[in-house]
Amino acid sequence: MHLAAEAGHMLRRAQAGRRTIDFKGKINLVTEMDRKVEQYIARELKRRFPDHDLLAEENEKNVESGAAFRWIVDPLDGTTNYAHGLPIYSVSIALMHQGSVEVGVVYQPVQDEMFTATRGGGARLNGQPISVSQETQLDCALLVTGFPYDLHETDRDNLDHFRNFMKRARAVRRLGSAALDLCYVACGRFDGFWELKLAPWDMAAGGLIAAEAGGRLSALDGGPYDPFCGTVIASNGRIHEAMERVIRLSLQ
Repeated sequence: MHLAAEAGHMLRRAQAGRRTIDFKGKINLVTEMDRKVEQYIARELKRRFPDHDLLAEENEKNVESGAAFRWIVDPLDGTTNYAHGLPIYSVSIALMHQGSVEVGVVYQPVQDEMFTATRGGGARLNGQPISVSQETQLDCALLVTGFPYDLHETDRDNLDHFRNFMKRARAVRRLGSAALDLCYVACGRFDGFWELKLAPWDMAAGGLIAAEAGGRLSALDGGPYDPFCGTVIASNGRIHEAMERVIRLSLQ
């Protein structure tokens, strides 16, 4: 938690400054703070856990040595928001042991909200237990989603699913941070979340937090969820099958 908090404080202190922006794709931004914060987290993890592996978003030299423990880090989830001065972003850190995510931490520095979970130990927000919502009807549900960075170049762009859910749910939001989307499902602010073309660092910590808060997760096609599957449906469990039915409308 300390690492996530300090990383978040670094981001917030620099938020009002001028950004140095590069592009990993046509609309996929990376700022100097993505790199600075990731370097800080990687350095501290290496110092404390020299035998652990690290998978981090901006590290082009990610390697897997076969170590039992592996950290999965997104130093700034919500880079586009951050680059534009929109205060919706987070730091995400997860720890895997032998392929299973055992610890998840997501920190939102603007609101000073620390979401945490340990496998089998429940989920918490600033130390207090959290749980998913009780909503049972999709037409009364507030959902959230996101869109892939190759939106301009592909037909697999989530717009079909977005349209179908807009016609069937109470409302759909788009925040720009998948880690926060999952945490907000965990604490009941959203009833469900879906997205495609995600990376492990987008989902690893938030996925565990949502699951430990009583949520249900699956891949977009209804198969088993894991942080490396690339897609997710996360819900309070009560509307999960209804969400899967809407997704299937576009997959047929």
